[in-house]
Amino acid sequence: MANYIVTGGTGFLGQNVIPLLLERDPDAEVHVLVRQQSIAKLEQQAAALAGKDRIHPLVGDLTEPGLGLRETPRAVDHIVHLGAIYDMTAGDEQATTNVDGTRAVVELAVRTGARLHHISSIAVAGDYSGTFTENDFDNGQGFPTAYHRTKFESEEIVRESATDWRVYRPSAILGHSETGAIDKIDGPYFFFPFFAELAKLPSTLPITVPDIGSTNLVPVDYVAAAIVELIHRNPLGQRVFHLVNPEPQSMREVYSAFSAAAGSKAKVVGIPGAIAAPVVAPRRGALRNGRNALLSRFGVPPVMLDHLTLPTTFDSVTTQNALSGSGITPPPLATYADTLWRHWQKHLDPNRARRRDPRGPLVGRHIVITGGSSGIGKASAESAARKGATVILLARGAEQLETVVAEIRSDGGDAHGYPCDVTDNESVEQTVKAIVSEHGHVDMLVNNAGRSIRRSLYRSTDRLHDYERTMAVNYFGAVRLVLALLPHMRARRFGHIVNVSSAAVQGHTPRFSAYVASKAALDAFADVAAAETLSDGITFTTIHMPLVATPMITPSGDKNVGPVVSAEKAAAMVVRALIDRPKRIDTPLGTLGQFSSIFTPKGKDRTMHQFYRRFPDSAAAKGEQPTEPVETDFMPTRKYDSSTPSARAAKLARRLGRLVPGTNW
Repeated sequence: MANYIVTGGTGFLGQNVIPLLLERDPDAEVHVLVRQQSIAKLEQQAAALAGKDRIHPLVGDLTEPGLGLRETPRAVDHIVHLGAIYDMTAGDEQATTNVDGTRAVVELAVRTGARLHHISSIAVAGDYSGTFTENDFDNGQGFPTAYHRTKFESEEIVRESATDWRVYRPSAILGHSETGAIDKIDGPYFFFPFFAELAKLPSTLPITVPDIGSTNLVPVDYVAAAIVELIHRNPLGQRVFHLVNPEPQSMREVYSAFSAAAGSKAKVVGIPGAIAAPVVAPRRGALRNGRNALLSRFGVPPVMLDHLTLPTTFDSVTTQNALSGSGITPPPLATYADTLWRHWQKHLDPNRARRRDPRGPLVGRHIVITGGSSGIGKASAESAARKGATVILLARGAEQLETVVAEIRSDGGDAHGYPCDVTDNESVEQTVKAIVSEHGHVDMLVNNAGRSIRRSLYRSTDRLHDYERTMAVNYFGAVRLVLALLPHMRARRFGHIVNVSSAAVQGHTPRFSAYVASKAALDAFADVAAAETLSDGITFTTIHMPLVATPMITPSGDKNVGPVVSAEKAAAMVVRALIDRPKRIDTPLGTLGQFSSIFTPKGKDRTMHQFYRRFPDSAAAKGEQPTEPVETDFMPTRKYDSSTPSARAAKLARRLGRLVPGTNW
């Protein structure tokens, strides 16, 4: 029976090494150095493993003196030192873990008499040009990054110690060759979004890859298997092992493997590295700044391109001999590149939330809809749920909200309701927190809740509160929700926000000064926000909605000007905004009003003044109550009939309108 202490056991390499240690030695006891806050992660990791009862947390910290250990397991046979910061973009702060941590581990190995297995890196070779053997160490090389230097210094501590040590130098580690699993974006993974974009280019367009050298990539399962095999084979003496691919991969080979995995059919053509050098590795000035800006757009740290290839060739003959007969060799990249790509697409692609489900554009989308208990909100939720979305409805009235949710669920939809007052900061904050906690994420927001007031200016001179209440819901309420969800959407690099505005904003309908101003403010907010959030994948659609047959327009009675559509027709516009995500959706009358403001502003004022005189304030606006309920031709009681000649003509007009750039009817 062997006793192991493993550092970095909850890290990526550790998660692959520990199961093999347990499998190789059924009596082995593995003590994993973990911080107190990481015990739960270790327990979760161990839960699925055979022999999980032989994994024991050893509370400590690589950055603490003496590793922060209160006690040490007895009779330790091996210390497997995997713990380190593996990050070429990190600075000198990693020395605390990589260098000081290694020094503390060495002291523990000396104190316990355990054999030390130190996981180093080919980074110790720094900028050495030429062949670097397993017997080489200090060849006068320089260290281009803090990571290179700390890996050299930590290995130096091991080599100069009195321990019985073995050193393992893996090259750049990729995901598991059979599952593709990896825990973070690193190394070549930074370039996957770039490969994905190139894969969209026509197959007739050749892709040129500069011959700027080679790299060395190996899958994590090879590295883990080699380490465990070498531990148990016990080659004598203080030894170094290069866990590398004996045949370094050229940039053309790497790109060809991953571009094929991405679905590219384009021919890959190599070009001399000298031609591309001024662009790939500019020394200074505008070219370098431009290159760095392009890399940043794809989320690639510039340092990764600076060290994309290696000046060093790593000899691994000693390691191959030590592993002879085990069958442990690194597989060719092309044989498992598609496996790595699929895992990245599903779990690590920073833009994965933007991808649509092949079953439908709204399938699986989490859509928050305000004003969801009636009218446009209710109809939109029903329609979106039928298309496979999870609809999350917000409204002030809990009872009516529950009824709508129950109806959608009875039809097989996935619906959830949250009572919320969009005019109250605390209510919105708590509601958003609950939604994200219970549903994981929000993809889309429909700002539908609204208040409308039809009252002339002359009857509003002592009613400033009309304007304040309208702004509170239509503008501040919508903005409050956008701001609450924006950080969440930005972290997922996707979000779409639909603002239900009004055609009256384009036509400036008289007697709606409070309503039109509040919706116009929201329109302007969305236009500014859209320009700032575009690169984060957050987009906006503004719907300039016509009059809709909802309770909101009832007080105006027969004073409503213009055609009135059903809530179902309005919902179709909302769903189109969620699926197609145009910048805006207008109506022909709204567009006419907007053009009139540009080309004939005075004529428009005269026309609108005639509307103002012809359609006076309603009884509600005057503070009166009608003696009987008002029923007019402007408030249809049946669903929109698309088979009538007028409906077909309107449909044809909308289709023709879409041919005009910038027009979405």
